[in-house]
Parts: sequence; structure tokens; C-alpha cells
Amino acid sequence: MANVKEFLKRKDIEISVKRYAIDALSAMTQGLFASLVIGLIIKTLGEQLGIHAGESAFSLFLITIGKTAMLMVGPAIGVATAYGLKAPPFVLFASIATGYLGNMAWTDGGPAGGVAGAFVAALVGCELGKIVSKETKVDLIVTPLVTIAAGGIVAMLVGPPIGAFMTGLGKVIMTATDMQPFWMGVIISVIVGLVLTSPISSSALCIMLGLSGLAAGAATVGGAAHMIGFAVIGFKTNGVGGIFSHGLGTAMLQLPNVVKNPWILVPPVLSSAVLGPVSTIVFKMTNVPEGAGMGTSGFVGQIGTFTSMGFTFDTLWKIIVLHYVLTAILAFVFFVVFKKLGKIKDEDLRLPT
Repeated sequence: MANVKEFLKRKDIEISVKRYAIDALSAMTQGLFASLVIGLIIKTLGEQLGIHAGESAFSLFLITIGKTAMLMVGPAIGVATAYGLKAPPFVLFASIATGYLGNMAWTDGGPAGGVAGAFVAALVGCELGKIVSKETKVDLIVTPLVTIAAGGIVAMLVGPPIGAFMTGLGKVIMTATDMQPFWMGVIISVIVGLVLTSPISSSALCIMLGLSGLAAGAATVGGAAHMIGFAVIGFKTNGVGGIFSHGLGTAMLQLPNVVKNPWILVPPVLSSAVLGPVSTIVFKMTNVPEGAGMGTSGFVGQIGTFTSMGFTFDTLWKIIVLHYVLTAILAFVFFVVFKKLGKIKDEDLRLPT
């Protein structure tokens, strides 16, 4: 047993929730962003240029490269996941193939693994590839062979069921939201906001579930409530830098402070709970899966909202009011209440310098 532990340590293989659900999944999200999300933004820009300025070679070029980037999501997930697992070069590069296999292959008209399948195939292929890496004199052949073969087997056997389960679960959530927009608005908004503030990727979660429609709209405002909420209630301590770090970056920056004083989570959580139903019932906000879990990060959630609801003034004012104005006001009001109760101090929100 001791020899096995030493071997796994030498290979940098750590079987833990942190390594797989946080490190690998966070890296996978970067692959998602660098392919699927950015591709969507470029494609949408090209489509809107074609609508408002007339179809041109440039707008068609943007649409083409955007669609191509979106198609590369499998390979991007593969290499990003392997990078997060600290894979050696041959395993890292072979994971491009396992990510593709997990996402697209073995369909023949049936269900593909999708984003979730790509992640699992890349993860298993990477870990098994690391085991054999540099253990033979023909590492050039053995390591990528084992990586791709293992990932391919997982892609074929496990990928489609995982993809089908995640897609099915997403459909259940979306149907439930349409049927019970108030309570599902509360639940989705609060959960996604909390996930966005945690080390787990809310973006990856929403994309894996294929979350769209009213459910995606509630997810977006939940993320925005945490990002804009922390930006506003921490302004006195963190200044303008904190506004940009939280509002355009991530609420996860507050995680160390949440561990020290969990009460600082209460204002954005209450804000998200209030605004979730406002999103689903009053504003009837929708989004696409690529923007649902992004909150206000890089304006991706807002671009996704425009993509779903249309680039109109009606969509614009709803985004401004719901994602920015109301999230800021409610978080600040709740913050003042709990500050007066002695549960939160301004210093509790200070970001590390």
C-alpha cells in the first residue's frame, strides 16, 4: 500500500474531490471559455453586424471563425483538463483527442457525450496516461496510445450516458422553472450564485446542463447578485479596484473572507433569492447555456442575454436594471442591516493585496 501511495505521489496523481471537482473542473472551464464562449461572442458579433450593417465578407468571416471556435470545445476541454491535472507533454497533447472523442465521437445519430463527456474522457485518459508516462523506452508511442485509448473507451461507454443524464436533468430544471417560476427562480438563482462564489465552476455546470430559457435567466441574475453585490458592499474597503475585480472578474475572490466570516455571504444570497423570481416572472429574462453561469464576468452573461432575447432597447434596460442596479441596491441594503446587527464589518470584505 505504501508503494502504491509513493507511486501515485511520484506521478502527481491525487484521487480527491479537490483535484477533480475543483482543480480539473476549473481548468476545464478555461478551455470552455477559450473556445465555446469566445466563439459564441465572435459569432454573435458577426451575426449582428450582418443584421444592422448588411451582410459582408467581414461579418461572414466572424461567423465562420466563431462557429469553428465553438466546434473546438472538445479538444479545448481535453487539453485544459490535462493541464489542470498537471499532465506531462505527451499526455497533455494526446488529451486534445480524448476531449474531442468525449464530446463528439461514437454518436452515429445517437447521443454524444457533450461537454460533460469530454471532461470525463479527458480526465480518465489523462490519469492513466500519467501512470505509464516515462515508464518505458518508447514513451513516444506508449504514453499517447494509453491516453487516447483509455479516453476513447470512456468516451464510447460512459460519455453518452453522462451527456444524456446532464441534458435530461437540465430539461427537468427548465420545465420545472416554466411550471413554477417563483420557487425555481429562487432556487436556481441562489444555487448558481453560491456555486459562482465557490471554487466549483458555475459556467461549466450550466453548460453541462444545457441550461437555457427562464432557468438560465435566473442563473445569470444569481451570479450577478454575488458579483455586483460583493463589488458594492466591499467598495469602502476595496475601492474602484474591487468594483472591477468583482463586477467583471469573479465573486470567488471573496472565498477566503467567506471562510473567515460566512455572514458576508448573506447579503448577496438574499439579493439573489429576491431577484430570481423577479427575473422569471416580472422581467421574463432568458439566456443561453454559455452565458447562464457567468453572472457579469466579462459581460458574457449579458451578451448571452442579448443573444437569447434580441439586441433591443427593451433587453438593454432590463439587463441594466436587473443585473446591475437592483443587485447593487439590494445587496447594499442587506449589508447595512447585518452590519448594524454586528454580523459584518467593512474589514471582513478586504481583498488580499
